[in-house]
Amino acid sequence: MFKCTEATWMQRDMLTFVELPVDMGLLSTSGQLRMPFSEAVKYCILGISILLLLAALGILIWQICRCFSQTYTSYPSQEDTVNRDLLYSDEKPSTAENYSAPPSTTVEDVSSEARRLSRCLSQASFPSEPSQGERDIGEHETSRKVHGSLRFSIYYDQLQARLVVTVLQVEGLEDNSQAFGLQPFVKIRLMCAGLEGTELEGLKEQEGQATAPVLWTVLQEWRTRVVKGSCNPLYGDQFSCILPEKKDTLRHITLRMEVRDFDKFSRHTVLGEVRVPLGQLNISYPLELQEDLQIPQKDLVGEVLLSLKYLPTSQRLEIGLLKVRTAITETFSATALYARISIQYNQSKMRYQKTSAVPRSPVTVFNEVLMFTLPDFPLEQTKILVWVYETQATGKSSKCLLGQLSVKKDRHSEDEHWTLMVRSVRQPVAKWHGLLI
Repeated sequence: MFKCTEATWMQRDMLTFVELPVDMGLLSTSGQLRMPFSEAVKYCILGISILLLLAALGILIWQICRCFSQTYTSYPSQEDTVNRDLLYSDEKPSTAENYSAPPSTTVEDVSSEARRLSRCLSQASFPSEPSQGERDIGEHETSRKVHGSLRFSIYYDQLQARLVVTVLQVEGLEDNSQAFGLQPFVKIRLMCAGLEGTELEGLKEQEGQATAPVLWTVLQEWRTRVVKGSCNPLYGDQFSCILPEKKDTLRHITLRMEVRDFDKFSRHTVLGEVRVPLGQLNISYPLELQEDLQIPQKDLVGEVLLSLKYLPTSQRLEIGLLKVRTAITETFSATALYARISIQYNQSKMRYQKTSAVPRSPVTVFNEVLMFTLPDFPLEQTKILVWVYETQATGKSSKCLLGQLSVKKDRHSEDEHWTLMVRSVRQPVAKWHGLLI
């Protein structure tokens, strides 16, 4: 019995001896499990794990901070197509015209909650910055005091029917800027008197001045280089173009030159302008002139038939661009027109909306309606801004501003069109407005 027991213990010791090398490869001296990796690999895995943990904590903290500090500065928008019944669902007023075709309408709801509009968003709250062309549209109003003069030369080659304009120098500008000084440049427009227009009642209300009932056409636009930090900049920039070979062409052409202060982050300020009627000058040889800067004036380049409709229950304003009338030019077949409409209220601005591009003609028919949702609190100051652009009908090209108009309402007065709209609730009211540049 004892021998059997001793044999059994010897057999177990032999089995333990055989299995010992396998277990010792995976167990350390302390009896713990050891990973079959080098020390460098272990530290790399540990470092990656720590980095992932820190990244997850950072994202979590950022989301928490964003949740507590987020301000609602953007509003959902939706686009849809509205038929003729939406615009003219009720009876038409006597001032509106009868339209043969239903309007093609684009709708964009700018606000879903009126409470969010009470925050009075500023223009800088929108993510997209205005382009350079838009900045030229809403340029600052020029002060009543204009300083400086413009020296330039004009020459007309009768054999080639070519007009040459050379901007030489601007003298005596007053530096009122506080940042980097003046950065003047000269914008030149060659304008031709076109068709005689009708008297516009709203024109004097918008501009506060009388304007001759003549439609002008911009034949050419040029711009000099910008000279930084100078009140007496020298240019020497020369521009030329071929004029239409018609009798008494120069008699209907006026050269309009505006001296502007360039502002990269805001809008160009018009410092003054010079107008030169070419028909009153003998420019068969180079003629050098120096004229004092005058207060800038707007020119009538067209008329726009605008329709307004106010829906007080849903707090919506429907703005219809019906027709645009311009002077006749020879490039109508290759150009198209489109408009951008925006609303400013109580020092805030809604996101603009665009119409579709329509081939240009003497009377361009749009028949499109854009809808804006207004806030429910009182609108003390409201302005409807309409910009009309000209672009090529085929292919992509740079746009050119044709003109602009505005319908205003403030605390003490309001335009006639706005008054008619308020009186004719839920009824579209159409009225012609002057398109100015």
